[in-house]
Amino acid sequence: MIDLTIHQACLDRNIQKARENGVIIPTFENMKHPETVPGKVKDRLKHVGLWDVDPLNLFRITWKNEPLETGGLYRPVPNYIELPSALTGVSARILCLVGKWFPTGCHKVGASFGCLAPRLVTGQFDAAYHRAVWPSTGNYCRGGAFNSKLLGVKSVAILPAGMSRERFQWLEQIAGEVIATPGCESNVKEIFDKTWELKQDPSMMIFNQFAEMGNPLWHYNVTGYALSDLFENVKKPGQRLAGACFTSGSAGTMSAGDLLKERYPGMKLAVGEALQCPTILDNGFGGHRIEGIGDKHIPWVHNVKNTDMVIDIDDEDSQRLLRLFNCKEGQEYLKTLGLSDEQIEKFTWMGISGIANVLCCIKFAKFYELTEDDVVVTVLTDSAVMYKSRVEELNEMYGAYSAQAAELDHNLHMLNLKTDSMLELTYPERKRVHNLKYYTWVEQQGMSVEDLNAQWYDTKNTWDAVHAQAKELDELINAFNDEVGLLKAL
Repeated sequence: MIDLTIHQACLDRNIQKARENGVIIPTFENMKHPETVPGKVKDRLKHVGLWDVDPLNLFRITWKNEPLETGGLYRPVPNYIELPSALTGVSARILCLVGKWFPTGCHKVGASFGCLAPRLVTGQFDAAYHRAVWPSTGNYCRGGAFNSKLLGVKSVAILPAGMSRERFQWLEQIAGEVIATPGCESNVKEIFDKTWELKQDPSMMIFNQFAEMGNPLWHYNVTGYALSDLFENVKKPGQRLAGACFTSGSAGTMSAGDLLKERYPGMKLAVGEALQCPTILDNGFGGHRIEGIGDKHIPWVHNVKNTDMVIDIDDEDSQRLLRLFNCKEGQEYLKTLGLSDEQIEKFTWMGISGIANVLCCIKFAKFYELTEDDVVVTVLTDSAVMYKSRVEELNEMYGAYSAQAAELDHNLHMLNLKTDSMLELTYPERKRVHNLKYYTWVEQQGMSVEDLNAQWYDTKNTWDAVHAQAKELDELINAFNDEVGLLKAL
C-alpha cells in the first residue's frame, strides 16, 4: 500500500508554497469525472494552453479533455480512435484511448501525478527542500518534470541517451536538471544505477514509476474507468469487451486492465513487449526501438497474476508504420483504402509505443479469431509529435518514401501479422514471470521477499488495497486545498 502518514511540519511548508504559487490540486474524482471540476476553475482554463506551465493544467490530467491546443474543457466521452478494419485487417473493433490531449501530449503526466501527489499532500515530500527525481525511458520523466514545474517543485529527469531528440529539447526547457544514462529504452538498469547514486543525497527523492504504487493507482482509477466509459458509450448491441492489450513499459497501464477484468470478467488481459527483448516471453534480453518501453526486468507494480497473455512485437513493424502514418506518400496511400482525411489525420496521434499497442491488439484478435461482435481496447501513450526526428531518420535510412513503399509497409507490417511470439500464460507461467521480480527488486533494489510473496498470495491486502486508496487520497487532497485556501477565493 501507499504510505499516507502525515508529516505535519513539511505539510505546512507545502501548503504555504502552494499558496504562493497559486496551486490547487485536482482529486482523482476530478480526473475520472471532470464534470466535477469547480466551475471557476473551468472558467479560467478557457484561457490556458494545453502545454502552458500553469498550475490550472493539473485539472487537465484526464482522458476527457477537448482535443484543442488552447482553451479546451472536457468531453463526456474520452478521446479515442477506432481503427477501421481496412487498416487493421481484422473484424474486431479496436478502440484506442488517445494520450495526445494531455498536457505534455502524453498520459504519463497522470502516472507521475499519481506518484507525487500522495507524498506532497502528506508532507513526506518537502517542496521547499526536496528535488523530485523522475527515472524513465522518456515520457514519465516528461510528465514528472511538468508536474513538478506546475507545483513549484525542483526536478531531475533521467532517461536513456538514445531517446528521441524531441524529448531532450523539451526537457531542457522544463526540468531543473536532465541526466542522460547510457543506452536505449532497454537499458533500465543503468537508470536504476543512477537513481541509487542520487539517492545518497538526502535532498533527492526518487519517484520510480516501476516501483511506485501511485502509478497503478492512477491507471486503475482513471485509465481503467476511461476505458470502461469508452466501451459503454460506443458498444453496439450484442458486442462484448473481449480484451485489453498494453505494452509493459512501467506496467502502470496493466492496472487499468485490473479494473476492466473486474467489470468484464470474461475478457482477457494481454501484456506486450518488444520481440528484440523477450523478457516475459522467454526470460530474454536485448535492445529495441519501441521508445517508451523499459524492459529486461519485470516492474514491481505489474500484477502478473492477473495477466492472461504475452504478445511480442517486432520493433521494425512499429518503425515502418510510424513512417506510413506520418509521410505524405503514406497518407495518400491510405486514402486508396477508402479512409477519410479525418481518419488519416488521427493516425498521427499514435506514437511508437501506441503503434506497438495497436499491433498487440491485432495479433490478439487473430489469435482468438475475434469477430465484429468483439471489442479490444488499448491506449496511445503519446503521438508522433515526439518522433518527427525518427521519421526523418527512417527517410535517410531507407530513401525517399513512395506509394509502393507505403503499400508494402502496410501489408508486411500490419495486415500480414502472424500469431507467432505469443503465449497464453498458465498459472505456472505467470508465477515464473512474477518470480523474475526477485532479481531486480529484492537483490538490487531493497524490496523484501515477504512483500514479493504478498503480491502473489495476498491480493486483497496488496493490489486491491492500493486500488482502493484513491478515496482516502481525495480526502487528503481536499483537506490540502482547504488549507491553501485558493479554491474558496476564486
